[in-house]
Amino acid sequence: MEPFTVVTGVAAPMMIPNINTDAITPMAAGRSTSVDLGKMMFNNWRYNLDGSEIPEFILNRPPFRQSQILVAGANFGCGSSRERAVWALLRFGIRCVIAPSFADIFRENAYQNGLLPVVIGADDCAALGTALAHAPKDGCEPQITVDLERCVVRLLDGRELSFDVPAERRAALLQGLDEIDVILGMESAIANFQKMDREQHPWIYLDRA
Repeated sequence: MEPFTVVTGVAAPMMIPNINTDAITPMAAGRSTSVDLGKMMFNNWRYNLDGSEIPEFILNRPPFRQSQILVAGANFGCGSSRERAVWALLRFGIRCVIAPSFADIFRENAYQNGLLPVVIGADDCAALGTALAHAPKDGCEPQITVDLERCVVRLLDGRELSFDVPAERRAALLQGLDEIDVILGMESAIANFQKMDREQHPWIYLDRA
């Protein structure tokens, strides 16, 4: 898993509440193991029925086609628990989603796959979305920085907003560790616990061969 330390990139404003996993990856995206999930992300919003792009959709417009950060409305990732919604965002190139709140299962799937979910206040999120939408019209790059080392988002005007991430999740993201890597790092502690537990509860470890 790619470590997440500091990411500076184009941020796309999709200020829609309750963006669900069915919208992020439609059912068709799960019919094949070889499908390009990044290309199919927001498939029903990005493409016409003939496969041509819908030019008005934010991620089909420059400079947002190269977005690494998504700024969205509340309850992002609600709906079904499909993990491929996170995979699709990552495959497209999104490393971080900023929103006032996230669906619980989506948030945990994000952490486990190296996608950083950042929660900021609703008013700050709305203001950021507006600033990003207007930046290209003002001749500015809609680019912000998400710094997990300091737990701050640096806005277009240079101001910083702080955010919280559970300590164990932050440590794993900074090091690029998935949950298996985290468990493997605890092998010594697990072995010591089993040795102690075997001495205290030997009947649990009966040799049944």
